[in-house]
Amino acid sequence: MKIIFATNNQHKVEEVKTLLPSNISIISLREAGIDAEIPEPHDTLQENAAEKARTIRTMTGENCFSEDTGLEVQALNGEPGVKSARYAGEEKTSQQNMEKLLARLGQQEDRRARFRTVICLILADLEYHFEGICEGVITYEPRGDQGFGYDPVFIPNGAEKTFAEMGMKEKNKFSHRKKAVAKLVEFLNQMSLQQ
Repeated sequence: MKIIFATNNQHKVEEVKTLLPSNISIISLREAGIDAEIPEPHDTLQENAAEKARTIRTMTGENCFSEDTGLEVQALNGEPGVKSARYAGEEKTSQQNMEKLLARLGQQEDRRARFRTVICLILADLEYHFEGICEGVITYEPRGDQGFGYDPVFIPNGAEKTFAEMGMKEKNKFSHRKKAVAKLVEFLNQMSLQQ
């Protein structure tokens, strides 16, 4: 089974590829010959994920899935949430997003946060949604140089290290994306057994 993963984020593509069984192959937008930035205009992760998947389905007619992930910080009323990728502004970097987050939190003691991933899969014009959550805390300063996004400032519950201090294998023990993808894979496997 071949499915388009509606993203140009190569980090996400690699992360998801490590989680899929050999009977499911994914291709990125670039590999599908699509060079488009799909807008994420909505107020929820689910609506943004669906927007991306529907757009690619309309453009290609192929089975596809997309995901939207947000970091939700308790003391900031769920910020940056759906705006995680553009927290510091449209053209800002992950580094600037992290700096804004740490500045907003300051010395706040309640540093509870969670990563939440929502996947929207479109198979033969039917939509399915899967969610994965990873609870953790925000550090006082960035640590580690692996991963991407907010990984250097997030320690998952049950770990001592930030995501950016972990290799992919270790990160996948905790990862919100892994949990959502596991539900996606289980669903696809059930579908392929029924065919």
